Amino acid sequence: SADEDIKKPRKRNATICGYPLSIFFIIVNEFCERFSYYGMRTVLVLYFKYFLLWDEDFATTIYHTFVALCYLTPILGAIVADSWLGKFKTIVYLSIVYAIGQVVMAVSAISDITDTDKNGTPDNMTFHIALSMLGLILIALGTGGIKPCVSAFGGDQFQDHQEKQRSTFFSIFYLSINAGSLISTLTTPMLRAHKCGQTQQDCYPLAFGVPAALMVVALIVFIIGSPMYTKNPPEGNIMVKFGKCVGFAVKNRFRHRSSQYPKREHWMDWAEEKYDKLLIAQVKMVLKVLFLYIPLPMFWALFDQQVCVYTAPQQMGALTIQPDQMQTVNPILILILVPVMDSVVYPLISKCFNFTPLKRMTVGMFFAALAFVAAALVQIQIDKTLPDFPSSTQGQVKFINMVNSKLEIQADNHKINLGAFEASEDYLTFNNKFFLFLGPKQNHSVTLDNGKNIRLTFNDITSKPEKGANAIRFLNGFGSFLNITVRDEVFNFTSNMSQYLNISQGNAKFIIKDNNGNVCDYTQELGFGSSYTLIIPPTFRFGDACSENITSVMDMEPNSFHMAWQIPQYFLMTSGEVVFSVTGLEFSYSQAPSNMKAVLQAGWLLTVAVGNIIVLIVAEAAKLPDQWAEYILFASLLVLVCIIFAIMGYFYTYIDPAKIEAQFAEMDPEKKEKMKNLEMPRKVQKTDLKIRKKEKKKRCKSYYKYLVKA
Repeated sequence: SADEDIKKPRKRNATICGYPLSIFFIIVNEFCERFSYYGMRTVLVLYFKYFLLWDEDFATTIYHTFVALCYLTPILGAIVADSWLGKFKTIVYLSIVYAIGQVVMAVSAISDITDTDKNGTPDNMTFHIALSMLGLILIALGTGGIKPCVSAFGGDQFQDHQEKQRSTFFSIFYLSINAGSLISTLTTPMLRAHKCGQTQQDCYPLAFGVPAALMVVALIVFIIGSPMYTKNPPEGNIMVKFGKCVGFAVKNRFRHRSSQYPKREHWMDWAEEKYDKLLIAQVKMVLKVLFLYIPLPMFWALFDQQVCVYTAPQQMGALTIQPDQMQTVNPILILILVPVMDSVVYPLISKCFNFTPLKRMTVGMFFAALAFVAAALVQIQIDKTLPDFPSSTQGQVKFINMVNSKLEIQADNHKINLGAFEASEDYLTFNNKFFLFLGPKQNHSVTLDNGKNIRLTFNDITSKPEKGANAIRFLNGFGSFLNITVRDEVFNFTSNMSQYLNISQGNAKFIIKDNNGNVCDYTQELGFGSSYTLIIPPTFRFGDACSENITSVMDMEPNSFHMAWQIPQYFLMTSGEVVFSVTGLEFSYSQAPSNMKAVLQAGWLLTVAVGNIIVLIVAEAAKLPDQWAEYILFASLLVLVCIIFAIMGYFYTYIDPAKIEAQFAEMDPEKKEKMKNLEMPRKVQKTDLKIRKKEKKKRCKSYYKYLVKA
């Protein structure tokens, strides 16, 4: 039984340099698990958009739903571990679920499973979507369920005299989290960019498969260390006690809502009929902090949009790295800013005024709002470089003179003079019908086809080419069949105009052949996100100077706004994260009673989940036409919430939970014993009762110092 197990002397585990050998298995496990999670999450939105072919709004919705689920399941994992299975079994069972989920995600990304016609697009998209959703649900259950267990299980491995080593372990543990995150966000996009499959497309199976393999490795490593672990049995969950106490108080207050019953000082006092005053006082302290948590989800609503709502990478130029690799900026800045804030910024500010934790959190929220203002400014600059695409009732026309003489064109109020084999500089926008005048006695009435391309002159591009590619097409005025290829891609012609092909950045060599075997090589340097129509005139002749006869007409300018302009918004957001998140955990730890810190940790994770739900609600309700306007909306909402939080913090009175608990202990010696029994349970196998309880307190403090750092 559990009572008999506690009476047994604690076994001495093998040690290396004073540290239990078992913790090295736990640290490796955590590194692999974090690599697996962040690696998968880094390419998830791109997978939704370019493999499952979802639009950006729906991809964003599913992504935030997934993140919210990942932060709701830790509550379930903590209850299962502390009430039934224990930490070790909970980690093992949920890691198996986690690994299966990652494998399912990797399989779902294999297009060749259903791509029978080998065109690069799965024929049964429903099959891939169903597998993806199943995989994400299993991953959310696994990663969330083990989140509150692994670090606490690591703390259980230390003996009572290893206080210093335990503190160092939590620092190394946190470092392994950041190392896994940093390396995975850097390498997984490279794996995605690798070409694979029958049609040589982005290799999402590899991008998901490597994280799946790392999760399997994490599970195996953790199980291998099983004989060396100290495995404490479950001893009841304080969150359940907290919930029952609050529930009874609410129910009892409702029963006695009549005016004939005397009022009590606090509504939690209605729980006194069933629960002792010490537990009620501890619940009051927790509720006081949870009340301050109410505005916090708005911060996470902005923070978790970095992955999918920050400036679209295909709209920016000079991509020397994969767009999804920009996410590595966040963990790099965290590693830099955490020690800078603790060692330099906070000490300097404290010399001027009292920079309390709640003031720090307010500043962190303000930084996040500034980050979105910076994102809006960047988006406005990007929008200036974008062409004006036609609406559904309009069309865009570019006139190309295929006659070897000058031509005067008048279309409604537009008058254009074109030389031989020249094209108009810009697309002209018309309504469904316009009158065209081509020189003497050549009047034509032309009807537009809702912005679609009509052979030579109409623009059928409605957005920038994806992933920084360049949309290229050929106009064949040569009068006979031509075969044109570039990088093993073949241009398909409809009459004398080819379809657009997306060609990546760099020096593109176009090979032009006729039926007689004549060859002409034409080379053009391509940037990012441009579009060109390459004109082969009737005067074209094969030979050494053949490329000089080809005219390149720019339909859309390449991206000119550098991707590095995203770094300021990442810096502001990461600064806000460091000031807000680290301080928030520190504040929660200092204001929580000794046995209720797990409740506040669960509440903190819940604010992250609610924040992602807010994104879905606001984005769906707002429906703003411009991306920058949506950024400003979220920034404004956070500033409003920031002001509310500052007011709430101004009226908050800081407490010392230890003193309050000590007062109850002084009133009644039995209360003192009960208070200690209510502390976060940890099995400390010592023969002397007082020593066991004293060391139990030390371990709890060391563990939650880690949470403050994290």
